[in-house]
Amino acid sequence: MSDKHIFIFGAGYSGKAFAGANAQPGNAIVGTTRSPDKFEALRQADIAPMLFDGALSAEIGAALRKTTHLVISIAPDEAGDPVLNAARDVITAHMPALEWIGYLSTVGVYGDHGGAWVDETAACRPVSKRSVIRVAAEQEWLNLGGSIGRPVAVLRLSGIYGPGRNTLVNLENGTARRLVKPDQVFNRIHCDDIAGALWQLIGGNTGGIFNVTDDLPAPPQDVVTYAAALMGIEPPAEIPFVAAQLSPMARSFYGENKRVGNAAIKAAGYRFRFSDYRAAFDHMWASGGWRDGEPRSPMKRS
Repeated sequence: MSDKHIFIFGAGYSGKAFAGANAQPGNAIVGTTRSPDKFEALRQADIAPMLFDGALSAEIGAALRKTTHLVISIAPDEAGDPVLNAARDVITAHMPALEWIGYLSTVGVYGDHGGAWVDETAACRPVSKRSVIRVAAEQEWLNLGGSIGRPVAVLRLSGIYGPGRNTLVNLENGTARRLVKPDQVFNRIHCDDIAGALWQLIGGNTGGIFNVTDDLPAPPQDVVTYAAALMGIEPPAEIPFVAAQLSPMARSFYGENKRVGNAAIKAAGYRFRFSDYRAAFDHMWASGGWRDGEPRSPMKRS
């Protein structure tokens, strides 16, 4: 198995989990951040840090020339995809070693399906402006891959959680709420399973569209109740959705109701570490790792 040179645009929470699951010491991982203050955290995660603020530096250009696997984890905005805006020509003509592109997207592209099941063949009916922009960005990356003859994997992620970012933490710090909207469900995904799915697709240079999401779409209030039971505390009182004080973005999430299937990533050979939030919470609570703000995989090298 040859060593890989992986470049991550936007090496945040998921990117650090991905690097933590690197099982091959010869792989080199470079990742960008917008702030030099985050360089040390990336180094601690075995990611060589580089600054990306929308413009390519000579250092980034040199790293891209050696890159075999490119991962994009930066959201587009009204100006378009910032990586494509800055690096389209470089990706097209100056990345001779490139074998594969992975784009981290969101299940928000499906929009509202009234609680019905959706898979990768479902129509994208985005509700929010940010999801409309996401659909366009996905297509741009797929088109770019087609134009240069490289596989592109679009990973549509559901709500991300893991060490330091979960309902157990929210209950401890007093920010957890049990909002109840009848028949509302959400899917979720543990950061370790984002990492695992990425490595699975990289291993086979596999392209396509993949929902990377758990097996159990569930009402959000059930997640809070389960976490509180693990902690041996009373859950917060239920709050009717209509009476809840929410930011416009938070409220918009409740305007989309669907159950997201994950058969395609399983067909690609991936087996989930945490099939649902209960398995993940059980593990995090038993291991004591739920408070840890930096995700670490058991595969992490010592």
